[in-house]
Amino acid sequence: MSALCLDIDPSIKLATRAAYGPTLANLADSGMPVVAVDADLTGSTTTAKFASAKPEYSARLFNCGIAEQNMIDVAAGLALTGHIAFTGSFAVFGTGRAYDQIRNTACYSKLNVKIAPTHAGISVGPDGGSHQMLEDVALMRAIPNMRVLVPADYNSACAAIKLAADTSGPVYIRMGRAAVGQIYGKDVQLNMGASCVLREGQDVTIIANGVEIKEALEAADILAQRGIDAEIIDAFCVKPLDEDTIIRSVQKTGCALVAEEHSVMGGLGDAVANAICRRHPVPCAFVGMRDIFGKSGEFDELMHYFGLDAEAIVKAACQLCEND
Repeated sequence: MSALCLDIDPSIKLATRAAYGPTLANLADSGMPVVAVDADLTGSTTTAKFASAKPEYSARLFNCGIAEQNMIDVAAGLALTGHIAFTGSFAVFGTGRAYDQIRNTACYSKLNVKIAPTHAGISVGPDGGSHQMLEDVALMRAIPNMRVLVPADYNSACAAIKLAADTSGPVYIRMGRAAVGQIYGKDVQLNMGASCVLREGQDVTIIANGVEIKEALEAADILAQRGIDAEIIDAFCVKPLDEDTIIRSVQKTGCALVAEEHSVMGGLGDAVANAICRRHPVPCAFVGMRDIFGKSGEFDELMHYFGLDAEAIVKAACQLCEND
């Protein structure tokens, strides 16, 4: 599936979290019974924009205060009454602090609860390692009945939120704080269990998602100058993973590199490695956080410091192709 559009302006930068509140309002406008349940961060998560879109929408936002466990239980109750309940907090609290309720209340009963926190990954920046959630994808993809989406830009975040609303049962949507350039056009549509081939290549398959998509595309341009033709796959849906597209690609290229703004343990890299090991073993390399916490700093500084930027992807891809 290719979703690049001609109306893209990479100079326009918006955070994926900015899509949250306005998209909920659009869904409500279309007649969907969406509600938002927040844990005292309505401004940061942008659920306040949903509540302020129309006077009647203010009654659809439930602020539970600093009580993430209660937030999930309130969302579960609303789901049982026929609502599509979206929860909002920082990812470190919205998944870590509320894990038991997500697992045993929302997922065990397959309730129509959407876990949609913001401020995931090191893009939280100056808030530091305590707030930079790097284990959330691992936590969420391990729970039965949960689907996991990691959009790359504002437009794909809008599409991911809509997809979650259209999908019955629990869905996790990972959103970030950092402003990122456009990857997709405004009319992009995402499908559960799919991926997007953003660039075709013959020498190495680079599989990424979230903020790493921009880095992967930049890396592909640099690699092309060095005679390496990289194929770029946006695995925005980590669970269920689009194994078929990945396997077709590595059958062609003979090697795979996974880049994620997440721990290398339990996230996209593990999901891809599992699929490749079972279906078509090839050499693999991984760009991600290496079993460490983050640090306080600006987003771009941290991406370079931790080896998550285009430069790191180029280095890993070159080493992989040399050893292939």
